[in-house]
Amino acid sequence: MAAPQIDYRAVFAATPSPYLLLTPDFVAVDVNDAYLRVTGRTREELIDRDIFDVHPDNPADPEADGVRNLRASLERVLRTKSPDTMAVQKYDIPASDPSGVFRPMWWSPVNTPVLGSDGDVLWIIHRVEDMTAFVLTHPERPSTDDPGLEHEAMEVELYTRAQELQRFNEELREAHEQEHRIALTLQKAMLHSPDLAGHREIALRYMPAARSLNVCGDWYDVVDLSEDTFTVAVGDVVGHGLEAAAVMGMFRSALSAAVRAIPEPGKAMDVLSGYARTFEGALATTAAKAVVDTRRRQITYTSAGHPPAVLCRTDRTVLLLDKATDPPLGVRTDDAPRPQATVPYTPGDTLVLYTDGLVERRGEDIDAGLRRLTGTLADHASLSPEDLADTLLAGMGVADGGPDDIALIVVRL
Repeated sequence: MAAPQIDYRAVFAATPSPYLLLTPDFVAVDVNDAYLRVTGRTREELIDRDIFDVHPDNPADPEADGVRNLRASLERVLRTKSPDTMAVQKYDIPASDPSGVFRPMWWSPVNTPVLGSDGDVLWIIHRVEDMTAFVLTHPERPSTDDPGLEHEAMEVELYTRAQELQRFNEELREAHEQEHRIALTLQKAMLHSPDLAGHREIALRYMPAARSLNVCGDWYDVVDLSEDTFTVAVGDVVGHGLEAAAVMGMFRSALSAAVRAIPEPGKAMDVLSGYARTFEGALATTAAKAVVDTRRRQITYTSAGHPPAVLCRTDRTVLLLDKATDPPLGVRTDDAPRPQATVPYTPGDTLVLYTDGLVERRGEDIDAGLRRLTGTLADHASLSPEDLADTLLAGMGVADGGPDDIALIVVRL
């Protein structure tokens, strides 16, 4: 049965809530009937005009800040590309007659971005609900001999509380944005891999979990050991946010230093495991490391409780590197050396290391995720490392982020 053809312009016009469609420059390009009724404006007075020219601040009210608050909300939508709900605003509008008198009005606004295919904001939907009648008739106040004084006192109280809430929300947003900027700068510094610049055959992807602070406890590293050998590693500290990122930074640095002094990945991982036992926040941390010897054409690898790396041959056969797996870091207390294994490769093979956010899904066995990963890798092994990395994320359904953090390394050998 064919889907019905929907006239979205008719839907927009008939919607009972007041809507105004704005450009990113805050110029009105469309309006529905409900907005015209509640503001007393005509389409001709609104279309192709800046919203703040149509609705300026009330010059008779020196404390009016409706323009400032609305502009801040719209700019926030452009910056975050997310909807922004404002506190109740006192935003008076000029009467429709030529008197120039402003009508006291209260609004509950929501501003929502409409994104284009490139992710940029094409339009902003400005929806308002007229709260004036509620404000002026709210019953939760003791009666006075003068109803006018009662209304005036209630208006002042509600408006004051709305402005306090608005200021509090602004302070929270500013604090969150500052923390976000600091966290991203810190994590970028911690994940810097100077040796990566010399490896055009390596592609990296780093994706914090959706709805997170955009910082996480996963890590990756690329280290040159000699002219003929280099090492790649991934790891996963449990949790999200700044605390997990801080532990991640310490672990990544420790393993990077250890492998420079002890090229054998198993022994280097033993050093990191001992280090992990000194941190309470390191519980259940996992890591995988592989040393690639380009002269001997072999890979030596080890895993501390981490999902297995994958080697895809040029003939599209896929091998899970799962012959040297031990418990997560800091769990073992004996002195037995951590296992490592070696596998040969041929030029053109592809090595993939990743964290569990790529393959694990709630309510699903991890083997199902591994099958999806190996199948996608085999089907697209001829792609360049950069294109293959994007294809793997798309094939695993996490191209735009997933429920967990993801670090991914694709190496064309």
